[in-house]
Amino acid sequence: MLDEALKGEIQGAYRRVLEGLELTPRYGQRLMIAEIARTLAGIETDEAGRRTSDEHVCVLEAGTGTGKTLAYLLAALPVAKARGKRLVVATATVALQEQVLHQDLPALKAHSGLAFDYALAKGRGRYVCVARLDQAMDGGEDNPTLSLFEQALDSGGDDFQKLVQSLGEAYGNGRWAGDRDSWPEAIDDAHWRKLTVDHRQCTNRRCGHFGACAFFRARRDLDSADVIVANHDLVLADLALGGGVVLPDPGDCLYVFDEGHHLPDKALNHFTHRFAVGGALRWLRTLKKSLTELNQALAVQPTLARLLASLPQLFEAVEPRLGEAFALGHQLAGRPEGLGDGEDGAQHRFEGGRVPDALREQADGLVTLFAELSRTMESMADILRESLDPEKSTGLPREQAEPWLPLVALLHGRALEAHALWQAFAEADPEGEPPRARWLTLERFGGEPELTFSASPVSAAHTLAKSLWGRCHGAVVTSATLTALGRFERLQERAGLANRYRYQRLPSPFDYSRAVLSVPREAADPADREGHERAIVDFVEALGEDEAVLALFSSRAQLRAVERALSDDTRKRVLAQDRMPKRELVERHRARVDAGQGSILFGLASFAEGIDLPGDYLTHVVITRLPFAVPDDPVGATLAEWIEQQGGNPFMRISVPDASIKLVQACGRLIRKEADRGRITLLDRRVLTRRYGRALIDALPPFVREIDGVVQGG
Repeated sequence: MLDEALKGEIQGAYRRVLEGLELTPRYGQRLMIAEIARTLAGIETDEAGRRTSDEHVCVLEAGTGTGKTLAYLLAALPVAKARGKRLVVATATVALQEQVLHQDLPALKAHSGLAFDYALAKGRGRYVCVARLDQAMDGGEDNPTLSLFEQALDSGGDDFQKLVQSLGEAYGNGRWAGDRDSWPEAIDDAHWRKLTVDHRQCTNRRCGHFGACAFFRARRDLDSADVIVANHDLVLADLALGGGVVLPDPGDCLYVFDEGHHLPDKALNHFTHRFAVGGALRWLRTLKKSLTELNQALAVQPTLARLLASLPQLFEAVEPRLGEAFALGHQLAGRPEGLGDGEDGAQHRFEGGRVPDALREQADGLVTLFAELSRTMESMADILRESLDPEKSTGLPREQAEPWLPLVALLHGRALEAHALWQAFAEADPEGEPPRARWLTLERFGGEPELTFSASPVSAAHTLAKSLWGRCHGAVVTSATLTALGRFERLQERAGLANRYRYQRLPSPFDYSRAVLSVPREAADPADREGHERAIVDFVEALGEDEAVLALFSSRAQLRAVERALSDDTRKRVLAQDRMPKRELVERHRARVDAGQGSILFGLASFAEGIDLPGDYLTHVVITRLPFAVPDDPVGATLAEWIEQQGGNPFMRISVPDASIKLVQACGRLIRKEADRGRITLLDRRVLTRRYGRALIDALPPFVREIDGVVQGG
């Protein structure tokens, strides 16, 4: 239970923040604070502070204007400190992460009376490796161990050397903290790859530059922070490494997942395996050519000599197998001769995730071979790491071991990735569970044919339930859009959230009767493509000259077709996506509105969620068609097939709930502040003629409804 002292601390901090920032208390915000505090403070623990209860997660839908960030910080931080836990706030976008870090946390610290420290957590790959930077400054980019896998890339020449000198000077005199994001200019990916390492390549405390390491300096800040700001990807990457590697152990954390509706998709991306056959053959051949060099440098150590001696035989077994897989993949994709003239790429999905026997046999053999290669490279990397430790004697001098460790660790990582992919193709899926999606992609790289094998679970639910919700001390999942058709079931199904957790939709501070949701007579059925396109053109032509409009399209082709069909006068008022960067489009739109002119933004799906145009900057949202996603990606298509096989209806189970979420998000572009007003027009008549239409309309906020010109109330 929430004891009186903790309750008083939270209420006092809330009161001081409201006074200090001159904010009006909001009913939804107070409810959110109370629900989070009750959930997190009510977690039962044993004498060691480990969680013993299973009602430790709350899921809260809170619309724009609720004041979510201050609510979850005010509620969760005092509980975390009282329970000896760390608060990890994870966002899905950089914009929200920066807002939490640079606005909300400083404001809370200044006004709440709560004493706390906070820090930003980033993955190792966002920080420069000082050892690599030092080698590059000394011309060490010519070191064969570092350049082996950069040979196909432009070495960067003078540009790279200028960058290295600038980075080195700025880091040396303390003007730069060593993270990629704080460098004032964008750093080219190929250049950055030469200056950073992953967790396998890093030698940690054995590194001669450990005391000056940018990543470990940042880690020391994390160790003393009460609040850690991260992103979904970093939390998932840490869990994939076993948890507690970059972030604190999940059992010691209270997590807040803001923009929580993104979490299932982010998780799926983390559990997808890929293997490019041509790329693998290239790195294996490069390694084969370097065996002489490796032997000269490392074979003085007996175990390394034995491991290196086993590699030629392994290569002899792997290369023909990969060649066979390459040929078989093209055959299965219906392109035995490769891509045809004018074809840039092609994809072949295995129906139901089922792999033909011939390919499964190939995968079986490759699993064994890559398992052996992984073990060999891991053993070599372990010996090289130990050689850096002055307290351990391996028989290999440090100066010989150190240059080769990054390369061997990189190879170990690639072998592990290959092993995971082929295992996903070789293994049968468990009975009664959704299958993995498995597919092939044919492409061209630098004129050379490439074949990539991919495998992915169709749901991240099981993994999230086990590795996140099952392990964390407590968690809050929040977003403006978590429900589909007014219910939490779709999120539960995708994110592995149990029924026993706490779920609540919080009331909005907005008066939605200030907006009209209109389905006009012009609305057409998109099945009649030409008629629907003509209806959109006619509607846009009739818009008032001083209106601030956002028109949302579900296809780039239709957006372009409508833009082309407009009169010259109307087209001058249109700012279309892809014609210039998103930020510039929005700035031009704002400038036109400020100048008293009309402006019409044409955008695709990303504009339905990531645009913030309050007040007069947006008075009319036009949704050209219901945002149904066609499950044509391999993961969505495989899941839809499986649902059908189980006797379900994938359209009603996936497409309609997902469209409901997207429709709420699109409508949410209009009302951003309490004083906002305007109109939402839906130009898709299916919302009136199909049986799912009523459910989609009912799930929207209580706007005034106007159907075929007739007002129906709010």
